[in-house]
Amino acid sequence: MLVVPNHWGDAPIIPGSAFASKLRGWTDSGIEIFLHGFCHRAQSAPYGVFDRLRGRFMTAGEGEFLGLNRDEAVKRIDAGRALLEDITGRPIAGFIAPAWLYGPGAMQALDQCRIRLAENHWKVWAPQSRRTLASGPVVTWASRTPARLRSSLMAAPIVCRLPMRVLRIGLHPPDVRHPELMRSIDATIAFALKRRRPGSYSELLGRAA
Repeated sequence: MLVVPNHWGDAPIIPGSAFASKLRGWTDSGIEIFLHGFCHRAQSAPYGVFDRLRGRFMTAGEGEFLGLNRDEAVKRIDAGRALLEDITGRPIAGFIAPAWLYGPGAMQALDQCRIRLAENHWKVWAPQSRRTLASGPVVTWASRTPARLRSSLMAAPIVCRLPMRVLRIGLHPPDVRHPELMRSIDATIAFALKRRRPGSYSELLGRAA
């Protein structure tokens, strides 16, 4: 489960709140909690042309960690980790940048903050050892525009059939608003369960890709 401590700066997770209690319960039930940025919203412009293009076309202004320098990235990771670990009583499983977009400062911060696991659209890796733990695209859905929704529906049955050792399926809360997406999600999970064993991210730490 990817958790944003203060989504867009106006939805802070308050210790002792009902949602904080839910997070604690989910963690107690075995769900792995990943820190997912701090506010999710991009507040700094990316440095290079390539990163500016990634930020423009891959997300609607939500590549929070794409333009941060190392010190600011460390500050946000440390603050988010402290909050989530205080609420759940357990270490976070890892860090995943919003929109899977990491700038140079974010990559340096992962190492400095001793993050155990990180993920982007194409792989899962261990920042401390720099080992790739799983390779291949994640199956995910997008509904921001009709074109993205249609492309998601076309891509899901193709990606889930690729010869990957580890298949990742990523869901977002807004997916449930679209019946066609939910049918695709159900079909993808059903297909995967016939051929694969569900596993945890922590299992990947004991294996190389």
